[in-house]
Amino acid sequence: MSLRVIFVTSLLLGLAAACPPSDRAALLSFRAALHEPYLGIFNSWTGADCCRNWYGVSCDPESRRVADINLRGESEDPIFQRAKRTGYMTGTISSAICRLERLSSLTVADWKGISGEIPACLASLPYLRILDLIGNRLSGEIPADIGRLKRLTVLNVADNMITGRIPSSLTGLSSLMHLDLRNNRISGPLPQDFGMLRMLSRALLSGNQITGSIPASISQIYRLADLDLSSNRLSGQIPPSLGKMPVLATLNLDFNQISGAIPASLINSAVSNLNLSRNSIQGTIPDVFGPRSYFTVLDLSYNNLRGPIPKSISAATYIGHMDLSHNHLCGRIPAGSPFDHLEASSFGYNDCLCGKPLKAC
Repeated sequence: MSLRVIFVTSLLLGLAAACPPSDRAALLSFRAALHEPYLGIFNSWTGADCCRNWYGVSCDPESRRVADINLRGESEDPIFQRAKRTGYMTGTISSAICRLERLSSLTVADWKGISGEIPACLASLPYLRILDLIGNRLSGEIPADIGRLKRLTVLNVADNMITGRIPSSLTGLSSLMHLDLRNNRISGPLPQDFGMLRMLSRALLSGNQITGSIPASISQIYRLADLDLSSNRLSGQIPPSLGKMPVLATLNLDFNQISGAIPASLINSAVSNLNLSRNSIQGTIPDVFGPRSYFTVLDLSYNNLRGPIPKSISAATYIGHMDLSHNHLCGRIPAGSPFDHLEASSFGYNDCLCGKPLKAC
């Protein structure tokens, strides 16, 4: 084989191994809408092959199409350590990103200054599994057609300025495992068919302006372990069916406008971190504690609870931190565990509680 043939063959193989020009052009258009003044992370985005040594870009080894973009401002990457700073980036997320038809994950997170809206066309990327845009200044609404992303397992847009309602199509994300919408300006009710998210293990929606009641359908999510709806404007009662969920370990409903009684089912459930504080919950504390009651945190403070502290609390397997303050409880504080390690602040500002650690009866 002549040197000329070898050269041409090598050149063709090299071109075949490079990323498609269309993917490279899409990445450069995406980069043009961003400004990163300190670290120079885009300095590596040069040359014909965007699959080779372009910071944060990974390609499928067979198709050479761009599969992953991972740009995180709060990073342990040596580039951040050398600069002795975390990331700050401004600009917007260009819709050019949607031309990367084989994109599997998009992480543009913790840059603090990226603004604009989430491109609606992201809902048209059929292979997208991870969408992580936490920690920016994104505004606008969650794309209405987000439910088209049937392979999406992670949706994280926490710590932004997103407004509007949770789109009804979101409950069509049949593969979703992690949902994080914390600390935005999302309003309106939770979709009543929220329970359709059968693969969900974490649902974090605190720090928004969500109204309405808690959908009972949530109890149909068998895998759900963490549910955080705190610091919203939820009203109505707590569905008793939440206490029958097999793996729900954390239930945070504090700082809402929830009323009604505490479901007895929550006391003997898998929930070990239960925070119902700062609501308008009424009635008595259910006197149904037993060996299944295991609480690292039990916070019922700042409600309208009345009556005595249940003596059955002593039958709980474990209670670490308990706060019953700022209610209308009355009577003698039971002796023994867990009361022997709790401070007076756990019982303060009630109507007429007495006994150790408060004043004697």
